[in-house]
Amino acid sequence: MVQLKTSRLLIRELTQDDYEGVHAYASDQEVTRFMEWGPNTPAETRAFLARAVEHQSDDPRLNYTLAVEHPDEGVIGGCGVYVTSLQNRNASIGYCLSRLHWGRGYATEVAGALIAFGFEALGMHRITATCDPRNTASWRVMEHNGMRREGHMREDKLMRGEWRDSLVYGILRGEYMRNGA
Repeated sequence: MVQLKTSRLLIRELTQDDYEGVHAYASDQEVTRFMEWGPNTPAETRAFLARAVEHQSDDPRLNYTLAVEHPDEGVIGGCGVYVTSLQNRNASIGYCLSRLHWGRGYATEVAGALIAFGFEALGMHRITATCDPRNTASWRVMEHNGMRREGHMREDKLMRGEWRDSLVYGILRGEYMRNGA
């Protein structure tokens, strides 16, 4: 079972008992504005949790969808590491936090922990992340964690009936190690 600790948060496996916390952020239209999913209905959140729990027993495990837990407030977000190629040792990361917890540096902590997990525990060579160019907070989180902007993909995602662009960020194992892993 995956359990990662940052200075203020616990990143851990999701359970069905996390429904309330997950649905609180996943059903918020502002939180999901730049996401490819959401805002979730109760049924969508339950299905998401079921898939996340199911992936915990995959062998090999390629999907690490995790809860972000605050010691005093419970589940305040979700995140994950997703192995995109075992052969090439590539993975992507993602993160999403409750609106009440924006602007406190939590996303930067979470992304840093995911990058460390990907390189140190999973042995990845390259980790990427994407975001909508308008999501300034998200690309700043990536940059604060040593990721480089590698590209701007134009109209690569059809979301809610609208074509959207994506910024692509990446970090290599060697860069991570040089930056004081």
